Order: sequence, then C-alpha cells, then structure tokens
Amino acid sequence: MNKFLFWQRWLFCSCILFVGVGIGMVLLSTSSILQYYYKALSTVLYGTTLLPAEAEIFRQFIVGPFGGTMIACYGLAAFISHYAFKNKETWARNAIAISFAAWFIIDSVVCLRMGIYFQVYLLNAFSVLIKLLPLIYTWRDFK
Repeated sequence: MNKFLFWQRWLFCSCILFVGVGIGMVLLSTSSILQYYYKALSTVLYGTTLLPAEAEIFRQFIVGPFGGTMIACYGLAAFISHYAFKNKETWARNAIAISFAAWFIIDSVVCLRMGIYFQVYLLNAFSVLIKLLPLIYTWRDFK
C-alpha cells in the first residue's frame, strides 16, 4: 500500500472511530465510563465532584445534541475522506483541514477560558493530532 492510501485510510478510520464515540456518548451517557469526565468537569466548574441538580438535567439533555453533532460531523468527514479525499480533490483536503481547525480553535479557546485544561491537553490535542497527521503527510499529493 502506498503512503497516500495509508494516510487516507487512517483519516477515514479515525472519523469512523469518532462516529462511534458520538454514538457511545449518547447511549452510554449515564455509564461509569463517562463519570470520570463528568467529575472532572464538575470539579472545575462547580468545585465539587457532583454536578448540581440543575446542571445534571442540562448534562442529560446536552449529550444528545452534542453526540448527534459528533456523529454528523465525523460521518460527513468519513464520507469526504473515503471518496473525494481519496480521489485527491483539493476541496476535500481543505474542507477537512479548515473544519477541524475551526473546531479545535473554538473548542480549545472556550475550554481554556473556563479552566477546563484537561479537555484541551487530552481530548482536543489527541483528536486534532490524529486528523493532522494524514493532512501533513498527504498535503503535497493534492498538487
């Protein structure tokens, strides 16, 4: 397999992985898997390991739209990476690069302002890294 196809498949598979994460967020929103994340958020935002009742109601609601948005965005990126990116269409590369850069900047700035550093250093950095590597290693293939 050549270098371009390796990174194109990496991009596609990572998008599918995050579709799965979005589905997991919705289906497992009350499971013990996500409790560590909720505790960390609550500690930073409220100074306690348990969310206040009003915030818990909001958390139960927001995982639906948030998970659905992840599923939609990463699903779209998966289709783009599987077809147009694979065909080396410049717009596909640019769309993936710009959309993930916009998400990373906006999400990270808000998290940093709110003091939720762990999300930037762990989640955002990991997510952008696995998207950035294929873009870096295939960038010249689009010329």
